[in-house]
Amino acid sequence: MPINSKRILVVEDDPSLQKMLGMNLEADGYHVVCVGDGVDALEVVRNQRIDAVVLDVMLPVLDGFQVCTSMRLEGHKMPILFLTAKNSGPERVEGLKLGADDYLGKPFNVEELLLRLARLIEQSRRSIEKGSAGSLGMALNVEVFKIGAGEVRFDKFQIINHEGVLKQISKRESTLLKLLTSRVGDVVSREEILESVWGYAVYPSTRTIDNYLLGFRKYFEPNPKKPIYFHSVRGVGYRFEKI
Repeated sequence: MPINSKRILVVEDDPSLQKMLGMNLEADGYHVVCVGDGVDALEVVRNQRIDAVVLDVMLPVLDGFQVCTSMRLEGHKMPILFLTAKNSGPERVEGLKLGADDYLGKPFNVEELLLRLARLIEQSRRSIEKGSAGSLGMALNVEVFKIGAGEVRFDKFQIINHEGVLKQISKRESTLLKLLTSRVGDVVSREEILESVWGYAVYPSTRTIDNYLLGFRKYFEPNPKKPIYFHSVRGVGYRFEKI
């Protein structure tokens, strides 16, 4: 195996398929990391350099769509190839909207998977060299987002508040802001926030999420008591409006 081979994360809960994928990818010169669920997948990308992800949709605990969303929210830009039996048109569109780069249905041809993966990695390399994220992650990969007179700088974990003051924010604040601002006008449920921002290691109370929203209002709202951007929808979730 080449010393500088690309690192591929395979997320597949079927042991036999996981083993087959790992063997074929290693035979093609890749360094392969295999996991069987979405929680472990997120742990790997947070702690290791990964150049591409082969991601099943039907996974225990966190499904592939949730894993993809979390990776993009956290700023991971490596190519993601969905590998799944869920191969209908609407499901393919949903995966691509969430930031996946390609979609291969089961059963599949291994040679085709290797060719698609190589193409995605090459496209990613060219995109990085050009200094642009291209289509990777779509709206979730935006680096600067304007909110009224202020803005969020996701890549630097910074905001400029409505008074023009630069402030540092936490990674979790940045991730929650990215989730809400990527879904303008939609109500994002507490459950989706739990899955995408907190994961399953911590269970925040509704009050905890409310406190984050109060902070966002102080940052961006001209009058935090009469919010125009960040709204709570009682019993449902939270909504961001771009005026």
